[in-house]
Amino acid sequence: MSDRYAKYDKLKFDYPAERVLRITFDRPDTFNSVDAETHTQMTDMWIDIDRDPDINAVIVTGAGKAFSAGGDFGLIESMIGNSHEIMKTWKEAKNLVYNIINCNKPIISAINGPAAGAGLVVGILADVSIAGKKAKIVDGHPRLGVAAGDVAAIIWPLLCGMAKAKYYLMTCRPVSGEEADRIGLVSMCVEDDVLQQTALDIATELANGSQSAIRWTKYSLNNWLRQAGPIFDASTALEMLGFMGEDVKEGVLSHREKRSPNFRKDCPI
Repeated sequence: MSDRYAKYDKLKFDYPAERVLRITFDRPDTFNSVDAETHTQMTDMWIDIDRDPDINAVIVTGAGKAFSAGGDFGLIESMIGNSHEIMKTWKEAKNLVYNIINCNKPIISAINGPAAGAGLVVGILADVSIAGKKAKIVDGHPRLGVAAGDVAAIIWPLLCGMAKAKYYLMTCRPVSGEEADRIGLVSMCVEDDVLQQTALDIATELANGSQSAIRWTKYSLNNWLRQAGPIFDASTALEMLGFMGEDVKEGVLSHREKRSPNFRKDCPI
């Protein structure tokens, strides 16, 4: 393993094929939830990946039964009412998305099981997203009491249309791998037992293709995302504003107590 990635010790790195880098969320005991340190590392690593002359394609997946359950409660609770932590997380959340968009290497996600929050950012923003049939994609921000930030506003309407995006993002209903494929939220859905091999086959094909052509194609297509930057920036700012309010406290508490939230019914906005 190159020393280039040794500092990213909260994630697992390996090379399953020549010039293919695989990154694995590796906290299976917590369904690969993302703590504060992992969030920082998964934001910064894309800069090193972009500059790495020895790889041509990247696979991202999760260890065990999940892709990633998203931010853990420790990360979320550290932000509530804490303007310093909110500003830090806001900057990282924006950089995570833009760093993936600007990374020159094609990214393939192998979405195995639940995918939410910060982990879902990588899963759904990948250039080729492959879901297993057991995948369960959910953006649960409003259920937590904050606006759907992260990657939702920049990519969901482009992938599956505004009507589906509003329905799933406002209700926080989960999307199965097959349904995600049907509505265009992912590139494809495959049987779970061939998910990893399918991702590796595609990564190998891309790693052996014309690198200038593939990278310029990615860059050109991602201008659709870059021009949506103001929409994305507004969504993340409003998400962070929610961490200064009361609803997020009830949202987190209801998750911990495994019950439905009891949010205030009146709202001045």
